[in-house]
Amino acid sequence: MDETITTQASLSNTTSGLTNPQEFAYDPCERPSHDILIISCVCTFISVCGLVGNVVVVWFLGCCMKQNPFTVYVLNLAIADFSLLLILLVNLLLHFIISPEYCISHYVFFMINSILFILFLFCYFAGMYLLTAMSVERCLAALFPLWYRCHRPERLSGILCGVLWTLAALFATLLFVVCFFHESCQQLFYVLSIVNFVLFSFFPFLSNLALFIKLRCGSQRRHPGKLYVTVLLSVTFLFILGFPFSVEAFIAMYYPRSYYISCLLTSLNSSINPFLYFLVGSCRQRRFQCSLKVAFRRLFEEEATREERSQKPGDAMVESSV
Repeated sequence: MDETITTQASLSNTTSGLTNPQEFAYDPCERPSHDILIISCVCTFISVCGLVGNVVVVWFLGCCMKQNPFTVYVLNLAIADFSLLLILLVNLLLHFIISPEYCISHYVFFMINSILFILFLFCYFAGMYLLTAMSVERCLAALFPLWYRCHRPERLSGILCGVLWTLAALFATLLFVVCFFHESCQQLFYVLSIVNFVLFSFFPFLSNLALFIKLRCGSQRRHPGKLYVTVLLSVTFLFILGFPFSVEAFIAMYYPRSYYISCLLTSLNSSINPFLYFLVGSCRQRRFQCSLKVAFRRLFEEEATREERSQKPGDAMVESSV
């Protein structure tokens, strides 16, 4: 992707783009500079690796194992990350191959950019919301295991995933409508960036980190399990890698190059989860030793095994170590 998601090139000019697309800041006939090409090549490599990793996760969870509440979130998150990376690759293809080679019109270029921008935001919001819901469930399961297992609705994960996908679609549609038919497009994007970062990145990171410290350093020390460690790592990477994307919305008009770095980090954030699943699932007694399929099965089936044990009368909750 190029100036699609920047405030200067995509958001600030959206309101005037339909009537005067020549004002769009990026020239589709111009060859990009060398530094942008290097960043784009790295972004492409990361995105391709992420696509492969997320496809493996979707295939494994969809075809090779029985679903449980945790894997429903993971499956939806992998679909969101896969879609985001695919949109990223399509936009890279548009900007660095199709546009300079065939020199498409500014209007067509701008319209395609706008559509890809909204789809990108839709997948980005959905992934953020799904990861937040997953982290909240892990916190409840770690703090109140008996209450959580007795009162949790059976189909809660599926219902929440549907609600969160719908919420992401509503926000993306709202931004699309406001940007094309109203003058407050830039302000709305600022508000969405702040709200999403605080509620669905910063707050989950702090709460999960505080819970992990409490479980490991409290009076009754116990390990919350591989699943919780995986969620904590995912939330941490979302906070670190997603922060530049949120900040970029405010500084893009002053430092245009900041967009390319934030885009690179966003692709890394959407690609890293499958590798976290493998590393945490294969880690045993501080050694990484097992196949990809075994690592995924060990990680994703842990929750079902622990729930079965916890439901037996008189059994204490068994905590597994990483």
